Amino acid sequence: MNPVIQEITDRIAERSRASRTVYLDRIRRAGEAARAKGPARAHLGCANLAHGFAAAPAEDKPALMGSAKPGVAIVTSYNDMLSAHQPYETYPPELKAAVRRAGGVAQVAGGVPAMCDGITQGRPGMELSLYSRDVIAMATAIALSHDMFDATLLLGVCDKIVPGLFIGALHFGHLPAIFVPAGPMTSGLPNKVKARTRQLFAEGKVGRGELLEAEAKSYHSPGTCTFYGTANSNQALMEVMGLHLPGSTFVNPHTELRHALTEAAGRRAVEITAHGSEYTPLGELVDEKSIVNACVALLATGGSTNHTLHLVAMAAAAGIVLTWDDLACLSKVVPSLTRIYPNGQADVNHFRDAGGMQVLIGDLLDAGLLHEDVLTVAGRGLSRYRSAPALEDGALVWSEVEGGSTDLDVLRPVADPFSADGGIHMVDGNLGRAVSKVSAVKAEHLVIEAPAKVFDDQLDLLRAFEAGELDGQDFVAVIRYQGPSANGMPELHKLTPPLAVLLDRGQRVAIVTDGRMSGASGKVPAAIHLSPEAADGGPIALVREGDVIRLDSAAGTLELLVPAEELARRTPGGRPLSDAEWVGTGRELFAAFRRMAGHAEQGAGVFGVSGAESPHHGPGLGFPAEAGSSHLETGLADAVRAGVTG
Repeated sequence: MNPVIQEITDRIAERSRASRTVYLDRIRRAGEAARAKGPARAHLGCANLAHGFAAAPAEDKPALMGSAKPGVAIVTSYNDMLSAHQPYETYPPELKAAVRRAGGVAQVAGGVPAMCDGITQGRPGMELSLYSRDVIAMATAIALSHDMFDATLLLGVCDKIVPGLFIGALHFGHLPAIFVPAGPMTSGLPNKVKARTRQLFAEGKVGRGELLEAEAKSYHSPGTCTFYGTANSNQALMEVMGLHLPGSTFVNPHTELRHALTEAAGRRAVEITAHGSEYTPLGELVDEKSIVNACVALLATGGSTNHTLHLVAMAAAAGIVLTWDDLACLSKVVPSLTRIYPNGQADVNHFRDAGGMQVLIGDLLDAGLLHEDVLTVAGRGLSRYRSAPALEDGALVWSEVEGGSTDLDVLRPVADPFSADGGIHMVDGNLGRAVSKVSAVKAEHLVIEAPAKVFDDQLDLLRAFEAGELDGQDFVAVIRYQGPSANGMPELHKLTPPLAVLLDRGQRVAIVTDGRMSGASGKVPAAIHLSPEAADGGPIALVREGDVIRLDSAAGTLELLVPAEELARRTPGGRPLSDAEWVGTGRELFAAFRRMAGHAEQGAGVFGVSGAESPHHGPGLGFPAEAGSSHLETGLADAVRAGVTG
């Protein structure tokens, strides 16, 4: 095992000891009860149980009335507007049939919302996106709260949906859980052509018709969008954590192999309940090693920066305290092994065809960069994920993939990486801490020192670009009041095309923001997720137009080049919208989330670390801040008091 990987894993385990112990004690008591008492529904009162199977088909009612067959919950994000989730329409009957053949009985326990950042990008609805992760977690808990089930099949793909399902399911961590992917759409218009068309539209050189035609040729059928954004990063992480069946991640929808893998997931869910011989509770599967494996995979593939938030929140749901420092240290020893758009020109189908997850996982295991001794839904040992599925005479079989990558422009071995470190860096300085995704940024753009142009709304920057006010000058665009406590921390991906235009013209430009950039953010250097945020009194609120900022993503520094005594005399500029102003598109319903959201380093959510629950915890841990204190100060101070940091 790479000694740095092991050291960081041990550090996480020691830091999390108290909360993880409490969490495991809780789920183990529930697991022991499940093994001793049989299927969960058998212990419901007769009236309770009758409600639970009243609408069941006649063929399932005897099983549901009895106490011999395990029950499997299906929690689905199906809707037919979003391409990634449309394939899930047919999954419940397929899964029910597979579970029935395996000796269990399955029901759709509930649905969760699934919004599309691609649709809401740059619009008010985008300000609900990050909050939706925690809504999905709560909706998952509601689905499972009926206490009818012995395992869970989780149907989700995109952005906040997988992390939300993951968090919610971990609060029922005594139940086994399998994520069932839908797969990516087939390759459409090349990503390079799509990106170029967007820039031409931003410059006014093509019209809406040409742009819409290009977008429609890119996003053209059922399945996940093919670029390596948050959705496909989710899928890669679920496989490397052992929560997908091996090799199931990037199989296209509506194929024979996809159907076979879906059926296999249903069968496997029955086999790993407490009433079989391979009990695999989710809360035991997700441990410090599997969390580190997820971090390594994220870095090795140049995955979405959104996971610097999500992984922190996901780990916390299992009683594990993951920090940005852990990610920064891992990034120094994990090489970049893939070039998938926006980090290259290939899409996830090309990555799969080059060897995909099997070659990637195998090479990382051989290099000692992944923990092999982990629990997975396929059994113990991550080496199982070296194998790829195939159909032979109609039967699903797995075979270990031999050899390495078949396309070194897309996937490389650890011995010959695209770069020696991971694609995500942390930057620190007198403006706070931020995340910088460098995997798609040219080396000559990693360092910039330029005057600030300050905006409190992304639309103001877009208007300035359209008016020509940004032409012919170097600058650092500071977009503030975009954090979780201000307006839900929307992605600012709409800013990428215009700033990419200026970059291509030879200007030196960058972004510094307390908001988010998508997993699809590209070649523009950026320091994002800046913490503490402006709404919590972070130093970004003190930046003035023309102040010089130096961002060095290579060295990991972010500095406002203004004397400390001058900053001490300043008062914050700008402000977030008030609750009365933050209305429309349902935003007013989420005012409580604004007041309770934790800062970015805590995962930007409203939940705490499982096993460390305390009324003294601060925002992001389920309780509002004390008057006069920031989310950052309160959250960290209370975490220290609870003994969950170190």
